[in-house]
Amino acid sequence: MTQIPPFKLPADSPMMSDNFLFGVATASFQIEGAADSRLPCIWDTFCATAGKIADGSDGSVACDHVRLWRDDVDLIDNLGVDAYRLSVSWGRVMHADGSVNRDGMAFYIDLLDELNHRGIKPFVTLYHWDLPQYLEDKGGWLNRDTAHAFAHYVRAVAQAFGDRVYAYSTLNEPFCSAFLGYETGIHAPGHQSRAMGRSAAHHLLLGHGLAMAELRQHAPKALAGIVLNFGPAYPQSDCEADARAAQLAHEYFNLWYLQPLMEGRYPDIMGALASDERPPIEDSDMAIISAPLDYLGINYYTRNVYRAGGDLGFEEVRIEGVPRTAMGWEIVPAALTDLLVSLNRAFTLPPIFITENGAAEDDKLVGGAVHDPMRLEYLQTHLLAVDAAIRDGVDIRGYFAWSLMDNFEWAEGYNKRFGLVYVDYQSQARVLKSSAQAYRGLMTQKRASLTK
Repeated sequence: MTQIPPFKLPADSPMMSDNFLFGVATASFQIEGAADSRLPCIWDTFCATAGKIADGSDGSVACDHVRLWRDDVDLIDNLGVDAYRLSVSWGRVMHADGSVNRDGMAFYIDLLDELNHRGIKPFVTLYHWDLPQYLEDKGGWLNRDTAHAFAHYVRAVAQAFGDRVYAYSTLNEPFCSAFLGYETGIHAPGHQSRAMGRSAAHHLLLGHGLAMAELRQHAPKALAGIVLNFGPAYPQSDCEADARAAQLAHEYFNLWYLQPLMEGRYPDIMGALASDERPPIEDSDMAIISAPLDYLGINYYTRNVYRAGGDLGFEEVRIEGVPRTAMGWEIVPAALTDLLVSLNRAFTLPPIFITENGAAEDDKLVGGAVHDPMRLEYLQTHLLAVDAAIRDGVDIRGYFAWSLMDNFEWAEGYNKRFGLVYVDYQSQARVLKSSAQAYRGLMTQKRASLTK
């Protein structure tokens, strides 16, 4: 077997200190399978709708993690990482009447106990898009009551998990849930309405704020925060109109979720929306939403480029002749540094964790091995981008590679592979890719440097 060199960070990098955490991440619907032992969710329904998933697949088996979780913890342990970010399936731990599904809760408790036994810090995401279908039937995130149902579920999880969790995030990427799920229809539940998208976003953020109060009460020893994804907005040209377009896009796609958390208000672009497209804000909502965070999780994959146009003043432009991942996303590591530094200057941020960063590649199993040169380069350059942001004064406490292993990639089905570990979906065999070996090598180097 070819020896894969480890990822490299400068010897004096703050990321090589004992205070910086490295991890890997997954999400429940994408890996768990065992669909018959939980409530149906909006992604089950979406997958069963013709034409919604690129390969016509679903998440009923996925990586069979519910059955193979012990093997997967071995994988995580083998990588030598400090932490593992997972999500809880709402419909696995709760019944439709609001009572606890004790078998489902026991699955996560066993997993958390094993992680803690091995010294791997659990980062638990409470909502990674898999809303129980019975709640969607009542309006889903368009219904204010869903925010309160979410808080009830969070309370039950926090009480059951006790002190087993190092850090909770309330939501993962509310942009995707609201914009892709309710505004463009690319993701479940598949609605297509700007008014719906903005309403869903508000109720998601309200649910976050209500959940933060539950975590403060029932999990006081755990860190509590939220995970947002960002696509840094760049102008197509130096002209003033394109610069304004990029700023408007930044407000609509990025600040729409961050500014309410940090400042208790939506960005100025809300004034450009028709009155019936604006979120249904009640008197105490923004105070609930802007509750203090212990940390902010930031997910980054690519940037976006805009020019003047469109009914809100911006339209996205595709740049030709640039390197891209298998998802078609432009590879721009410097944009991650720019994002982190600019947000740090614009807001008084809590400590940051990079909770997702990674790349899809057309991986092939050849001779029992998977070599992924593009992902190796992607991760190496983005690790250095994080290091550069820390040196510029951004308080970043950890980095999680997306993802631990190949999995169900939402609307793309199983066509796109993001994993450090290759999954043969027929046999459920796991194979460490070159990127996994390089990540493990970095962990080995870090441990060695700390013991000198």
